[in-house]
Parts: sequence; structure tokens; C-alpha cells
Amino acid sequence: MPKGPILVVDDEPVNLATIDAALRSKFKLVFARNGTDALAATLKHSPALILLDIQMPDMDGYAVCRRLKADPRTASIPVIFITSRSDITDEAEGFAAGGVDYITKPFSVEILNARVRTHLSLVRATELERSYHDAIHMLGQAGHFNDNETGVHIWRMAKYARQLARACGLPEDLCALIELAAPMHDTGKIGISHAILKKPAKLDELEWVEMKTHSRIGFDILSTSKAPVFALAAEIALYHHERWDGTGYPEGLSGKAIPVSARIVAVADVFDALTMKRPYKDPWPMDRVLATVREGAGTHFDPDVVAAFETILPELLTTKSEWDANENNTLHS
Repeated sequence: MPKGPILVVDDEPVNLATIDAALRSKFKLVFARNGTDALAATLKHSPALILLDIQMPDMDGYAVCRRLKADPRTASIPVIFITSRSDITDEAEGFAAGGVDYITKPFSVEILNARVRTHLSLVRATELERSYHDAIHMLGQAGHFNDNETGVHIWRMAKYARQLARACGLPEDLCALIELAAPMHDTGKIGISHAILKKPAKLDELEWVEMKTHSRIGFDILSTSKAPVFALAAEIALYHHERWDGTGYPEGLSGKAIPVSARIVAVADVFDALTMKRPYKDPWPMDRVLATVREGAGTHFDPDVVAAFETILPELLTTKSEWDANENNTLHS
């Protein structure tokens, strides 16, 4: 369960005692007797959940909830109204104020416990999802810490990958997973020397041998997790430099032996990399970028993925424009 306590807010001591008796054996509780104290207690205790009465003397529960939802520090805390007001318009106002549930008094102890457990489970799921996103962000940034000045390449490329996956007819849940996994494709570059990643010229033979190890390093790091997003990221990291004609690395796979996730990311990655400045090159003009992608169909790239790329090219260019504008605003803010 989430770490924070449950904050119970009610101006009637008997109601506080009733809720205390119903929940104290399973949950840590803190209490407040009015709206002002509720706001202060929320900032002090960072509760995982708030049980909030509506009829209170200084500030009613609706107003308290609206104040909580307007404050970025407390906006994500779920609020369950628990009140004797049972009219449907009262309930509707509670949801409009930002509540996630509405329990009328007198309440069943079993129902109260069930509702509390349900919403705390949702909090835990949200926290777990946030932790996944944080880990993805950190691993993605780590892979490009030494070779990407702006840091936007991996996130823009991931968006391209999702759009391409959708155009290839993959299920939407897999498209979303590819977008999450794609930013970690170069995680293995954390094992490559700074001098190679920052070299302002093409790599020599020995340097290229070292550079090519990044796909295996990334796989070794990411495959330690069995979570679907990291398993997919490990697959992409290992195979995104394979080529349709079998001349890629690290395993020399060809055609559809290369996982579709890696075939999609290969196109998205090259398309984005060619349009951006690198230590060894300036951005290519768009006509040259598009010609390179098209010429790679059947040799470097899966022809079907390139065909999908052609189909959604206006969408990809719109995405590029949006990211470019965002990057420019960030650089000049």
C-alpha cells in the first residue's frame, strides 16, 4: 500500500470515532476537524487518501476539495466524500469538485474498507507507472549522456516509432509499449568511451568495433528486468542495428527474423538522426534524408516499414516540427 496515511476530515467527533473504529486495524490514520486544518494536515502528512465530510462550519468539503485540486502539491491525492448528504445533485457536485468517490452515511464498514482498498490500489498502480516512466527516462538519458547535446532525440524518435508501429497495423497497446521502450535503444552507450562518442569524425576500425558492442551492453542491462516494457527495450537495444539484407550487427539477422519492434525503431532512429546535428555532421536537408530512407528499403530497412513511413510522412513531419519548436523554446527560455 502507499506510504502516506489516510486523512479523515469531519467536524463531528462521533463520526471521526466511527471511521477510526472501522479502519484503524488496517490503515494508518490522521484526523482534522475542519477545512482549514484539513488543508494544513494534507501538506504536513502527504496522505495517500482523504476521507472528507461535506458539511463543516468554516469551509465545506466541496471548497476544500477544490483547493486541494488547485494546488500542484496536493492535486493528485484522491478524495472520497463521506457524508450524510445523499441527494444526487450533492453527489454530482462532489465529483465536479474533484472527488473520486462518494459514500453516504450511515455506511457499511465492509463497504468503506472495500472502497478505501480499491482507491489505495489505484494510487499504488499510479505510483508504479510513474516509477516505470522515471526509470525509462533515466535509462534513455544515460544512453545519450555523452553524445547528444539537446537530449530530445530519444523522445522525438520514440514518437516516430509509435506512429510507424500504428501505420504498420500493430495493436495500439503494442504501439504504446514501443514508444515507451524505444528511448532505451542506446542504453548500452553508457559502456562506450567518451572519446568515441564525442569524436568529431568518422570512427576508425577499432573504434567501430567498440561502438558496436553498445547493442549487446544495452541488452545485458535491460534484460535483467522481466517487465514487458524492459523486455521489449532489451529486444530493441539488441537488434535495432540489424539490417534487412543481413549485413547488420550484432547477429547478422535478415528479413523478418529481425523483431518487428527493432525494424520499426531502425527507421525511426535513422530518420531522426539524419535530421539532427551530431559531433561529426550537420543536419541533412530533408530531401536527402527522405532519399536515404527510401533507398534503404530492402537493404537496410524492412520495405513494409518504409512503405508505412511513406504513408504517414506528413504526420511524421508535423511531429518533427512540433518537437523542433519545443526544443527551440527550451533553448531560448
